Amino acid sequence: MTPSPAPQVKASTAAVMLALATVGFTVNFWAWALLSPLGATYRKSFHLSSFEQAFLVAIPVLVGSLGRIPVGALTDRFGARIMFPLITALTIAPVVFIGSSGDSYVKVVAAGFFLGLAGTVFAIGIPMVNAWFGAAKRGLALGIFGIGMGGTAISALSTVKLADHHGRAFPFYLAAAALAAYAILSAVLLRDAPGRTPVTAGMWARTASAMRLRVTVQLSFLYSVGFGGFVAFSVYLPTLLKTSYGLSPGSASDRAAGFVLVAVVMRPVGGWLSDRFHPIPVLIASFAAVAALALVVATHLALVPGATACFLAMAAGLGAAAGACFALVAKVTPADKVGAVTGVVGAAGGLGGFLPPLVMGAVYGWTHSYAIGFVLLAAVAAAAALYTGQAMLQAGQDRAATVALPFAA
Repeated sequence: MTPSPAPQVKASTAAVMLALATVGFTVNFWAWALLSPLGATYRKSFHLSSFEQAFLVAIPVLVGSLGRIPVGALTDRFGARIMFPLITALTIAPVVFIGSSGDSYVKVVAAGFFLGLAGTVFAIGIPMVNAWFGAAKRGLALGIFGIGMGGTAISALSTVKLADHHGRAFPFYLAAAALAAYAILSAVLLRDAPGRTPVTAGMWARTASAMRLRVTVQLSFLYSVGFGGFVAFSVYLPTLLKTSYGLSPGSASDRAAGFVLVAVVMRPVGGWLSDRFHPIPVLIASFAAVAALALVVATHLALVPGATACFLAMAAGLGAAAGACFALVAKVTPADKVGAVTGVVGAAGGLGGFLPPLVMGAVYGWTHSYAIGFVLLAAVAAAAALYTGQAMLQAGQDRAATVALPFAA
């Protein structure tokens, strides 16, 4: 089990570091999500199919997900003090390129590949926050850090409006300026927790070692459903609402932002509930709720109030599940492998967000309905709830099971 940080860590200093990490997560996720609100605009400009549009908005998710594996391992070695400003600074280039030169589908997809760098900061912030807080407060602290995924709400609320009023390039230049400001701020102020010991083992060896841990495999599946579901909706919901309900791009983006905000608020709630009751019952309840709601949405309810209420309730379930997943990571992962395990689990979560938009786009192209896609979501969420329940049952039968360690302690 991950040890608590040394007693000499001041609560005020830990709070400042948490705030800095959360701001960095927010700014980078804002940049990471810039393409999604403009998906319908790009589709019209470049004459794209549903699948091509889905691929365009999903490519940063894919790269940002897989990139968490090496970035998490590098964070174990070099620390967030170096990695946060470095990744933030590197993200500026693709953001500026899309704003200034994104005049073809190929160019935007290519730049979107490098834009995925922004999504890797998750694997920097988790081990950093984990090291600054003791076990009793770690779930809440990680949940507060998770508020940074609200950067996607900033993008959803502002990108289309800014593009309409100031040109398509403007939101990209604005995000680039915010990235530059945070890169400087974090380079000056950010610190790693006292007593951090750099890991000297090779990055790939550490990643392979993390992937061999049973807890890594278990949590990768759970996080791919919880956080992956959130990412998928935040990326594809504007397109879904426009296609299925006939909303304008601006109105669809505003509603998607509401989904993101609910999930953001519920992530620290999921972490707090995990501190209070344990992550496993929180995960079971969250996944079961998402499964039931997805089946209801598959019936194609009217947008108001039925579908809107269901989408928001699903956001709450997915946000709470994401918070509970990393509260569980903090409980069962060895201290010297938190970064590597976070990278792998975070990658699984991002990949969980990459595939559903492609599936939804393909399903709609074949059937002109999203019903099958929501039934598939319900099946996956139900499987996650059942799997979590089985792991909880095994906790009483096999005290050596990795997920059972918190119960055995």
